[in-house]
Amino acid sequence: MNLSLIDPFVLAQDCPDVITGRLRSGHSTSIRFSHRGDLLASGRHDGIVVIFDIETNGVARKLRGHTRQVQSLSWSTNDRYLLSAGQDWKCVLWDLQDGSRVRTVRFEAAIFIAELHPKNHMLFVAALFEDQPVIVDMTEQVPVKHQIPSAPRRSQVERENATEKQNAQDAKQTTTMTLFTPSGKHVIAGTNKGWMNIIDTETHEVKYSFRVTNNIIVYIRLTPSGRNIVVNASDRIVRTLHLPDFSDPKLDFDTLQLEVEHRFQDLVQRLSWNHVSFSPSGEYVTASTWMNHHIYVWERGQGSLVKILEGTKEELSVVEWHPSRPFVAAVGVDSGRVWLWSILQPQRWSALAPDFVEVEENVEYIEREDEFDIQPLEELHKRRLDQEDEEVDVLTIEVKGSAAESGAVNGEPEFMMPVILDIENSDSEDEVVAVGAGQFRRRSPGAGREWMNDDEVAVSGDERRANGTAVQNGTKRRRG
Repeated sequence: MNLSLIDPFVLAQDCPDVITGRLRSGHSTSIRFSHRGDLLASGRHDGIVVIFDIETNGVARKLRGHTRQVQSLSWSTNDRYLLSAGQDWKCVLWDLQDGSRVRTVRFEAAIFIAELHPKNHMLFVAALFEDQPVIVDMTEQVPVKHQIPSAPRRSQVERENATEKQNAQDAKQTTTMTLFTPSGKHVIAGTNKGWMNIIDTETHEVKYSFRVTNNIIVYIRLTPSGRNIVVNASDRIVRTLHLPDFSDPKLDFDTLQLEVEHRFQDLVQRLSWNHVSFSPSGEYVTASTWMNHHIYVWERGQGSLVKILEGTKEELSVVEWHPSRPFVAAVGVDSGRVWLWSILQPQRWSALAPDFVEVEENVEYIEREDEFDIQPLEELHKRRLDQEDEEVDVLTIEVKGSAAESGAVNGEPEFMMPVILDIENSDSEDEVVAVGAGQFRRRSPGAGREWMNDDEVAVSGDERRANGTAVQNGTKRRRG
């Protein structure tokens, strides 16, 4: 993006408007932005993890380690490591430096979700189906699993007056959602009975419990600061809460009282919500809808619905907000495409030259007297050399945005994923065939592939190949 060409009023907008692109490499089931926002991880139905480059919409890498659908994805703070959880009952920790598998952890139950520790990529927490959640330490070759409780913390009076039925119900509770706080000192867990538990990471003790709803907690997401939380439950209500600083040593959990800040719901159609997420600042809450193709955007300040993102013709599952831009990505349930919403940014070409003027209508051009005079070749060559005297630095990478500095803030070195040049290990291995010594070409599209007519939307390279279209000389070929 060339910031000098963008209208500053457009840059001030903080909520996406329209579909600006789509990505596809296989059938996507889960997505997650990196902390820096330059990469998007996509878990596929066939178990392959695809890394997209957001700036080019191209596939940067493919990771093969699961045999079934990828359930969830989690990035390390410096974006070097990626944790994937699949329906094959195992979690894989990937090193994106070379695409290798650092650890593979197998479980005896299906995995709801797995999240990496924000300061230790060798530690993660996982919620398991019909089993107790676990904190897994992968420091050694043989991972160590520590079970954490799902039963809520009761006060002394409640424990004394508890009936056998209540104790039996508490023992049967299972955790459906787990994630770390930004400090990593606590785990926030949601249960199938609507309880939200705050668990100490080191002692594995439940410090505080709060009854959010009487239904199943489906998903929980925190803001980057960890002070606000959004909870999606099966009762068709999205709730937001304000949290204290759990890392504060003066915090007394015995006197802590949490209250629901906002309740977002569709009172007319009574829609259920598939997935929820926060905007980077926490000002907006987005949610995808069940059996519907819209994304709802609420503003937390007033608690009102401000926008409904449209444009797709299929139900959307996972929805993710870019960590630093008004940019939303969502997965289509039927097609497996990743749809992208952003702001249309008309470029100000007058920024390229001081004498460049944008006009609203045609004007009569007055030719200069010497404008089309024939100049000597020597003089033209000299002018060209004078213009080339300025040295252009094409090697230095300037990273902008506070999100990109998160690695340095947490004491971890900044990581940039290297580009793979080996054709056998590149993202194009499925689409490239050898035609000679050192010569390769794209595989011809198969018969019966579907042609897409909505060429006005930018698409990824994998989808252009899958749809049978080609790109030549920077322009798209339309089907006649």
